[in-house]
Amino acid sequence: MISTTAVPPVRSTTLPGRHVRLEPLAHSHVPDLFQAVAGDEDVWRWVSALMPRTEDELHAVIGARLDNPELVPFAVIQLATGRCVGVTCYANISARDESLEIGGTFYGRAVWRTAVNTEAKLLLMTHAFEDLGMGRVQWCADRRNERSRNAILRLGATYEGTFRRHRRRPDGTWRDTMQFAMLRDEWPAAKERLEARLSRG
Repeated sequence: MISTTAVPPVRSTTLPGRHVRLEPLAHSHVPDLFQAVAGDEDVWRWVSALMPRTEDELHAVIGARLDNPELVPFAVIQLATGRCVGVTCYANISARDESLEIGGTFYGRAVWRTAVNTEAKLLLMTHAFEDLGMGRVQWCADRRNERSRNAILRLGATYEGTFRRHRRRPDGTWRDTMQFAMLRDEWPAAKERLEARLSRG
């Protein structure tokens, strides 16, 4: 029998950084989050939920993530403002296989192309590889979502293949899903590059 005792339970926790803090997602984050993402169709274009039009609808989106036993969701807090500007998650967690996925991510447009996403991913990857003992971290992206694909590649992940007609989008169309991953022995070099990028601002 394969032992899984080396991998501790994966729970949402607080992960502090220089630009952002990740903390367990809660309904109390909704007012800030709604201000960050309200009415912006580009933010929601690739999210697996229809764009919420009201805070109550965003509460429903957040509630679905909190109630999903397969997700470990985090709120992304921008330290400069102290406000929640996005959400990201661990998913598809397997202690047996020492692997997990980072996904379910969205941010308000104001923090696109800033240090927010880079540091949030750095915090999640550091926690996964160094605290949780994972051997593999993976990402998935809609084939049409060029911005997400490029962001994943900039993290140092490797493209592994495409699942065709893989998931139904909220609008009923089918998406092809591109998969990327990073392995434990690839992590030190990727971490060094990401830290250097953050230090340059």
